[in-house]
Amino acid sequence: MPKGSYLHLDAGVEERFQCAPGPSGWRYVGERADGVRVDLVVDARWRQIRVEVVAPEWWVRGGLAGREVVWVRGSGDAGTEHSAPAMGFLVESPGFLVAVARSLELEPGEARDVRLVRLGGASLAPLTGDWRWRHAETSVHETDTTPLPVTRYDVTDLATGEVEEVHLAGDVVLDAPGIELTALESPPNLG
Repeated sequence: MPKGSYLHLDAGVEERFQCAPGPSGWRYVGERADGVRVDLVVDARWRQIRVEVVAPEWWVRGGLAGREVVWVRGSGDAGTEHSAPAMGFLVESPGFLVAVARSLELEPGEARDVRLVRLGGASLAPLTGDWRWRHAETSVHETDTTPLPVTRYDVTDLATGEVEEVHLAGDVVLDAPGIELTALESPPNLG
């Protein structure tokens, strides 16, 4: 079960995380030093079936329901229901990059356009957008125990044309825009 920490470079905030495969999916739990908590559960096909993001003032709970993402966003005890045609959420937490990449099951060189609901800022404001994920390459790095496959994805924001790279080793983000892996206490799950 990988445990460790990421540094959110723009905010200078640490996110302690752990993730693990389960009998029928995968779970990622993260807690940031600024009070933001993330709990992401995916099924065996890496679909985001349960998402909870809690910030100091706002919270969002939701998941995938058919071809839509449904969620309740609120402050305090009151919340409002929302939905959008999308394949999942994209949140300022590396666990969501893993979930999106793994759900696409792209072969090297293959690309796919996806619609996601991005939750941003302290208010977890939702914004639906389209991105193109391309499996650019997978390279193998030697380690003390076993070879480690690292996959690079080129992620294009279709609204701006901006391209960013995401590097994954199994269920751990090694490098992504604004994210630095600062500690890893056990190897990633590669299955």
